[in-house]
Amino acid sequence: MFQNMLYINGILLTFKYYAIKQMLNLNSQQPKALAAEPVWKILIYDRVGQDIISPIISIKELRELGVTLHVQLHSDRDSIPDVPAVYFCLPTDENLDRIQQDFSNGLYDIYHLNFLAPITRSKIENLAAAALHAGCVANIHRVYDQYVNFISLEDDFFILKHQQSDQLSYYAINRANTRDEEMEALMDSIVDSLFALFVTLGNVPIIRCPRNSAAEMVARKLEKKLRENLWDARANLFHMDATQAGGGVFSFQRPVLLLLDRNMDLATPLHHTWSYQALVHDVLDLGLNLVYVEDEATAASARKKPKACDLDRNDRFWVTHKGSPFPTVAEAIQEELESYRNSEEEIKRLKTSMGIEGESEIAFSLVNDTTALLTSAVNSLPQLMEKKRLIDMHTKIATAILNYIKARRLDSYFEIEEKIMSKQTLDKPLLELLRDAEFGQPEDKLRLYIIYYICGQQLPESELERLREALQAAGCDLTALAYVQRWKSIMNRSPSISQVTQYEGGGTRTVSMFTKLVSQGSSFVMEGVKNLVVKRHNLPVTKITEQVMECRSNAETDDYLYLDPKLLKGGDVLPKNRAPFQDAVVFMVGGGNYIEYQNLVDFIKQKQTSNVHRRIIYGASTLTNARQFLKELSALGNEIQTPATS
Repeated sequence: MFQNMLYINGILLTFKYYAIKQMLNLNSQQPKALAAEPVWKILIYDRVGQDIISPIISIKELRELGVTLHVQLHSDRDSIPDVPAVYFCLPTDENLDRIQQDFSNGLYDIYHLNFLAPITRSKIENLAAAALHAGCVANIHRVYDQYVNFISLEDDFFILKHQQSDQLSYYAINRANTRDEEMEALMDSIVDSLFALFVTLGNVPIIRCPRNSAAEMVARKLEKKLRENLWDARANLFHMDATQAGGGVFSFQRPVLLLLDRNMDLATPLHHTWSYQALVHDVLDLGLNLVYVEDEATAASARKKPKACDLDRNDRFWVTHKGSPFPTVAEAIQEELESYRNSEEEIKRLKTSMGIEGESEIAFSLVNDTTALLTSAVNSLPQLMEKKRLIDMHTKIATAILNYIKARRLDSYFEIEEKIMSKQTLDKPLLELLRDAEFGQPEDKLRLYIIYYICGQQLPESELERLREALQAAGCDLTALAYVQRWKSIMNRSPSISQVTQYEGGGTRTVSMFTKLVSQGSSFVMEGVKNLVVKRHNLPVTKITEQVMECRSNAETDDYLYLDPKLLKGGDVLPKNRAPFQDAVVFMVGGGNYIEYQNLVDFIKQKQTSNVHRRIIYGASTLTNARQFLKELSALGNEIQTPATS
């Protein structure tokens, strides 16, 4: 009854899609010929399972795979006979109790149980006993350990948690009163998800990480877990990486797993950004590739909810422009709109020239074989309608972002912070900017001050006090500063760390004029917004990644642990002869962001050659924007201040 599953190797989002698709096909191989009618089924998931599926498979695709109903495990459900029930959840005690309850109530005739993470022997024995007691052993067709307990947001970007992500947050890892058993459980959770990631990829990595950090705790636990699995002949999940299709993602050379601690860089998560995807996350709270945007209709009505905008890999415009500067995106939307209008006008012109009025099917059926041009144009109508839908969606999103840029002067904040990071002289004194009541929100000013405090020139305490007074007068909560000050004092005592994480903001240059298309013919009123062109530069995480992948000698990265799970006896000594890595998985313990992700994407594009194809996958325990990260810093600062005030 209970079987082990063979796992599909592949790049994150694409191959995880096929793994989940196979699960929804009841874990049976589909013929390569034309797909037959799918087996109709219901999908039952917990919230973690829902988070894993939603960025990968749309509701439309679920229907095509035969899923007639998808419901929460812990919701009230009626009995549905003669239809297979596919469960997709973690093997927690709470979930297993509910599954056993479903057995007892006889809700379904056929059960396919798919667990996101391995179920322990004791739990599966209890589950089998419950099935025997309920008399439904014959109804349980499959039980699988799926090893998919991570969320793929992109082909090269993953996180571990979305809901209840505070359990793996920067605050959870760094708070003062964390008990040892809590920290162990937290680290084990990260390790289990990273192990699942490499089972999915089908490769065993070389592990590098800084010493004396949370990253080292994860590294040593992961190395142990990988080694134990490799040397277990019966349970080895990697023994097929040389025989399955593709032989694993990185079959010709093992990848490097670079584990980093968020403490290496507190400035980047607070940095105002200028690229499309990062702006959507910063000001509109993008989550699981969904963003909710209010338009005039929803803003005016309390009953109407903002409409969800799905930003996924099927959206060609999003895939092309998610890393582009915002003014470039505005121009591209306008160009797409003009292209759509031209196509629409062409169809109307052809119809008019042939004397066809209206758009009914009867009118189109009058077209004979000699009107191939019009027929082709009419056949393209569904694609045109989809194109128009995407244009309207991105226009709505970009308009909302533009309103935030104007209201909060986000273009100026980005420009100033880039100057601070690249050690350029500011046009105006920082004190004057913080005192300007029209210059952004209190949150923006606090972010600017912290970045200046971390990356700017050293100021005397008296000058810092004047800046803090200006922040208080602007309505800023300064609780976070207590923690940032302590963090900086620790960093200053580690010169090697400070050296490798030095900021080198690329700076910006302002193009005086937008194109004629945007300035005159656009629905975007760009007046007052700077057309900033960002100069290419590497963030601290990208600089470290480059040094590790290239095996360059550096005082900081040479001291990083070097762990190889394939070695029978573990060790952390750096080998003398090392070849550069072609592939890397960069994982940030304590939370990541789209700014670092895009910087790594831009970096690896620059490294591609006709002979060498390199890849970087970026991951993080959680995905946080600046507002969320400030809250975590404030909570840590409050822990520092509380003993002093008690």
